[in-house]
This record gives sequence, C-alpha cells and structure tokens, in this order.
Amino acid sequence: MLGVLGGMGPMATVDFMAKVVRHTPAARDQDHIPMVVCSDTRIPDRGPAILGEGADPFPALHEALRRLEAAGATCIAIPCNTAHFWHAALQAETSVPILHIVDAVAAALDREQGGEIGLLATGGTLAAGIYPERLARRGFTCRIPDAAEQAEVMRGIRLVKAGELAEATAILRRQAEALMAAGCHRVVMACTEIPVALGSVEGPLRAALVDATEALARACIRTCRAQADGSAAPLAA
Repeated sequence: MLGVLGGMGPMATVDFMAKVVRHTPAARDQDHIPMVVCSDTRIPDRGPAILGEGADPFPALHEALRRLEAAGATCIAIPCNTAHFWHAALQAETSVPILHIVDAVAAALDREQGGEIGLLATGGTLAAGIYPERLARRGFTCRIPDAAEQAEVMRGIRLVKAGELAEATAILRRQAEALMAAGCHRVVMACTEIPVALGSVEGPLRAALVDATEALARACIRTCRAQADGSAAPLAA
C-alpha cells in the first residue's frame, strides 16, 4: 500500500495521486495501487524553515509518517520537493521505504547523456541543494534562475497555491523558457506546484520539461507492483 505524505500543498497532492492512477496499467479497480493519504495542511512551510525563518516542520512530518505507518503503508511518497530536505531524518525513523523524488527524476533522465539541467524550484529547495548533489552523480549540472527570476518563480508558486493558475502559468512559462534560452536542454519542474501550472503547455517547451511529480508517481508504481509480486522493490538509486 502506498502512503502519501501530502498537503504541501493540497493541489500538488491531488495532482500526484492522479498521476499514480493515470500511469498505472489497469483494466479494473483492483489493478490500481492501494493508497492511504495524509494531506496535512498544518505542516509548517518548508522553505522558510530551511532558510531559518520559520517553524521546524519535522515534528508534523514525523507525525504524518506515523499515521501512514499505522494505516499499513508499505512504501511512502512525499509529493513536495522541499520536504525532501528532511528525507534522511524521516527515513531514520521508519523501516518503511520513503522514495526520494530526486532519485525518481534521475531515473527519468537515465537515458540522457548528462549536460546542463534547469531547475524551477522553491528558494528552500535551491538553498538546500537537494537536486545538484544527486544529479551530479548522473553527470548533470544544474542551472538556477538569478535572484530576480527566482523571485518570479516564487510568485508563480504562490499563485498556484492561491488558485490563480492563469497568471501562474504565464510567469512560470517565462522562467522555464529563460532557462532553455540560457542553454539548458531540459528543465525540471522541481516544485510540485509547478506541473499544476505548466501541465497544459505545448510545443518545444513541453518536450523539454521534466515533471518531478510524474517521475515520483512512476517510481511509486514500480515499487508497489514489485512489492505486490514479492520481488525486491526497485527503489530509485
């Protein structure tokens, strides 16, 4: 059973669940992945905490983890990139495997031959260095927006959370295109709000975008199906 530690934010959690359903090979209800979801919107903001400007979310994350364990989760996904700053600390508290979203993205990029990858993410995710270290193992370097551009990225993310999708889409599209113009051949949507805004874009940008939410959903499907078959779960390395 897949445990979803969500609520960061609610639309991103729903988007992740929809992608698990959409990408699961299924002909009937019983072929789908059983899920138990803790969408706890009370978890303090992750970015400000990483930057030393807000409450520590770890106690609330840990409590949500315990709820998922008690509900019978056999693997856990956290559809929030910034929350993976606490991945190691959470994993140390449970024997239930917690899939890492950056490893899932790396698996999605596995056929790529390295190169420069653009990152659209929260300031907290960028400050924590969650992506560059793990992607460097696969031969990728990361380009991030400059300070003014990052302020626009954060404005777009906040607009998604507020339900202002049209304006958010315009802002985030401009920032993704700017990374491509700077030489990035792929752009990772490394905040789970961003695919909510950019999921409908078309053209060359569509082909360049890497959806971290979708990558995590696919990794969860592989893991849960392997667990159901009794084989070793193929967690992303």
